[in-house]
Amino acid sequence: MPVPPAPSSPASDVNLLPGRPPVLLAEPTGDAAGWAAGYRDTLRSLVAEYGAVLVRGLGLHDPDQAGAVFRHLATGLLTEKEAFAPRREYADGVYSSTKWPAGQPMCMHHELSYTLTAPGLLLFACLTAPDSGGATALADAPTVLDALPAELAERFEREGWLLTRSYNDEVGATFAEAFGTDDRRAVERYCRGHAIDFAWQPGGGLRTRQRRSAVVRHPVSGRRCWFNQIAFLNEWTMEPEVREYLVDVYGADALPFNTRYGGGDPIGEDVVRLLNTVYEAHTTREPWQAGDLMLVDNVRTAHSREPYEGPRDVLVAMTDAVLLTACR
Repeated sequence: MPVPPAPSSPASDVNLLPGRPPVLLAEPTGDAAGWAAGYRDTLRSLVAEYGAVLVRGLGLHDPDQAGAVFRHLATGLLTEKEAFAPRREYADGVYSSTKWPAGQPMCMHHELSYTLTAPGLLLFACLTAPDSGGATALADAPTVLDALPAELAERFEREGWLLTRSYNDEVGATFAEAFGTDDRRAVERYCRGHAIDFAWQPGGGLRTRQRRSAVVRHPVSGRRCWFNQIAFLNEWTMEPEVREYLVDVYGADALPFNTRYGGGDPIGEDVVRLLNTVYEAHTTREPWQAGDLMLVDNVRTAHSREPYEGPRDVLVAMTDAVLLTACR
C-alpha cells in the first residue's frame, strides 16, 4: 500500500476548539504504520507548534500495530527507569499505562521529570476506550508557570524540588521494577551515577532522595517550563483516607513517595492544592476513542489521567531523551 503524502500545511487539517487539544482527523488506510511513516514529519511539526496532537481515525487495535506506529514516529524507543508504579511491557519500549486505581486521578505531571534524562516525546495509543472518564488531559507548562504566584515559582526555581521514595513490595513499583534489576550493587551504581542518595533499610527496603529542577528550559524553543511532579507525587494530592492509611502503616517519613522544597522544607497542603488548581484552570481534554493516537511534548506539556469506569487500554512509549537545563 503506498504511503500517503503529508499535507503541505499541517495546521490547516487540525481541529482547534477551546478546551480541547489539537485533533487531526486521519483518513483510514488500513495501514496505520505506513500512514505514520508518511506523516512522521507532519506530526512532529504539529507537536512543535501546539505541544501535543491527537490523531483520530487510524483504528489502532492491538499492541503489535501500536508498537509499529510508535517505532515509525520515534527516534528510538526508551526503556523506562525509575518508574513510580508498575507497567506491563508488551515489547521493547512499548508499555501499558501505569497501574493506578481507576477511581483515583493521576494528577498533572511530566513523565519521569525526576530523572536526569527525561523523554522529550510521549506516544499514546488507545486500544480500548473506557465507558466514561479516563481522558489523558493536557496542560501547557509555560502557561502554568506564568499563572503561578511569582514568589512561589521563584522559590521552586531557586531551590528545585526533592523527591523521596521508600520502595516496598506493596505500594508502587518495587526497587527491582523501578531499576530493572534486583542486584543491589547494580542499583547502587545506578543511584550514584544519577545523583540519587540511597539507604538500604533493615527489612530489605530501599529509600532514596533526589533533588531536581522545577523549572527548565525547553530544549528547542528555550521557553521556561514548569517541569516536575511536585503536586502529583506529594502526600497531599492523595485521597485523605489513602494518606491516613499510608501514614499509619509506613509512618509520615517513610511514605512510598513524597515531595518537598529543594531545601528540604515540607510542602504544605495549601501549596499542593494551589498547584492542582492552576493546572485545572489551564487543562484541555478530549475523551479517548478506540483507535486514537496522541503525541505529547513531555517538556512543554503536562498530562494527567482522569478517573474512569469500564475497561481502559492505553499504551505508551517514550522517545527523544533530553538532558534538560535548569533556569537560573
